[in-house]
Amino acid sequence: MSATTEVSLQNEQARKEAQYQNYIMNLEEELRQKNRMLEQVTGMRSRLRGLEGAQIMPADIITSSVEGRQCELIINRGSDDGLTKGLYVIGDNSVIGTITELADRTAKVRLLTDSSSVVQVNIAGLDTNMLMQGDGANRAKIKLVPIKHKIKVGDAVLACKKPGLLDAAMVAGTVAECKRDSKTPGLWDITVSPVCDTAKINTVAVIKMNKSIGARPAR
Repeated sequence: MSATTEVSLQNEQARKEAQYQNYIMNLEEELRQKNRMLEQVTGMRSRLRGLEGAQIMPADIITSSVEGRQCELIINRGSDDGLTKGLYVIGDNSVIGTITELADRTAKVRLLTDSSSVVQVNIAGLDTNMLMQGDGANRAKIKLVPIKHKIKVGDAVLACKKPGLLDAAMVAGTVAECKRDSKTPGLWDITVSPVCDTAKINTVAVIKMNKSIGARPAR
């Protein structure tokens, strides 16, 4: 074997070893990231009462648009991960939106502040369910609430329980303003601020309820 050939083989071996080491380092970093995410999700799950039977699926935000009438996120989970339209998405332990569009490996999340978002909510301490609609200005509105209901700034606004999608009410925002409706003084005009600043987060989680929980056995 010539010296040139031997050097060439040594170089090739060194290159393969470097590739292998890089591969190992990539796997180690991927494992560290998954462990960190698992710790976050595990901690999140322990704090979410009523969701013991749910799968909490973490997802990274690919792009976000939180200004204007269309407020949405694109996340790196999709139909290949078992996601379906309508699933609730949470950030900072609060509901921030729902899945509205799906691709194989991505999904679109319509935020509660989007002008086309309408969800059923209630205000802590009240037994009445209400509809909340995004205003496209990083807030949402609740209308048609009689002034007989005592509502004050700072009250928690909760996304209502929805069988198959959300098995327990979960905080979505707080009352930022409550005043008499200008056209119908007998009703409140309520402005809601999200409790999660979606412009400052990189990771969210999708709630997938386990439909077998509580299901009756087939006969």
